[in-house]
Amino acid sequence: MSSKQSAEQSFNAIEEELREISRWMYENPEIQYQEFESSARLASFLADNGFDVQFPAYGLETAFEANVGTVGPRVVICCEYDALPEVGHACGHNIIATAALGAGVAVAGLADELGIRVTVLGTPAEEGAGGKVDLIDAGALEDAAASMMIHPSPRDQLDPSFQARSSFTVEYFGKESHAAFAPQMGINALDAFVQAYMNVATLRQQILPTDRVHCIIDHGGDANNIIPAYTKSTWGIRSADGERLEELIPKVHACFEAAAKATGCRVEINPIGHSYVNMINNPVMTALFQANSTALGRPLPLESDLGASGGSSDMGNVSQVVPSIHPMMAIETDAVNHQKEFAADTIAESGDKAIRDGALAMAHTIIDMAEQSVWDNLSVE
Repeated sequence: MSSKQSAEQSFNAIEEELREISRWMYENPEIQYQEFESSARLASFLADNGFDVQFPAYGLETAFEANVGTVGPRVVICCEYDALPEVGHACGHNIIATAALGAGVAVAGLADELGIRVTVLGTPAEEGAGGKVDLIDAGALEDAAASMMIHPSPRDQLDPSFQARSSFTVEYFGKESHAAFAPQMGINALDAFVQAYMNVATLRQQILPTDRVHCIIDHGGDANNIIPAYTKSTWGIRSADGERLEELIPKVHACFEAAAKATGCRVEINPIGHSYVNMINNPVMTALFQANSTALGRPLPLESDLGASGGSSDMGNVSQVVPSIHPMMAIETDAVNHQKEFAADTIAESGDKAIRDGALAMAHTIIDMAEQSVWDNLSVE
């Protein structure tokens, strides 16, 4: 029996349990840094399947590290499991998590024979805060030779590049007053937000098609008969690469500052979480994954054929320090990521197939990397 056949046999033994975990996660979504039950269940599953598990790990309450193998290069399989507010697992992290578990268990029994170490790394808070950056800073990837994960999507794609992204809160401070009796005595912080929003809307005429600026209002006032003395909004600023992002951020900040000056408010702009950078798809790993995914009946088109799809991931930060891949695996859906309908479709038949295809393609790629001894050819350049 070949190593790949052995890996598939190991995966088959746990496939139904992985589907059950995916459905449980769908029914029990937990947002960033609050993934207490999800991380515990995933870590427990890996411990039950022969991994040496550290949980919690690296100073994060909802991170874990599960290891198997004793010597050789270390391959890290990133496992995401945070959900989104209100829309739950509308980015399909239940598929990401269970595919990571499946890939890990599929190769666990082969690790010593292949001369490798395998880590399933539980990475919280991908949806905005950048938990993988916390893990990088804590040393979780210091001796990793390679890293990988898969992600569900409405379409297959081998090599997404993603957008660089930074997020900020913008707070305006004014002065309250009676909105009818003495509005002239107030300084309207809501006017400042509205002006900032319009400034950004005007700026959009002069930004690149690959730039994105978007926001929500966290606090817009307390009562309609009080001039709002305080508003808070959260903004995301994205661009095709880090260099362009650094050009765009000051332009957007100028919109915020101009609104403060025009309304007489004070403004505070503060970054949220970590900035995300672009994905560097390692060509050696990409070629191996493509061959293995095709052998499973899922050939993956290139970004150069499809065009960039947008979005950001802290896996991009990982790829800057460790050779990495992040293929997208299609599920059958009429929705897109971050819609409730997409979440529901993650537990349909095509979602289960994405778990299987993603897990086996990753496992087979790890086997190829070991058997072909590609380690000296890997690079983050």
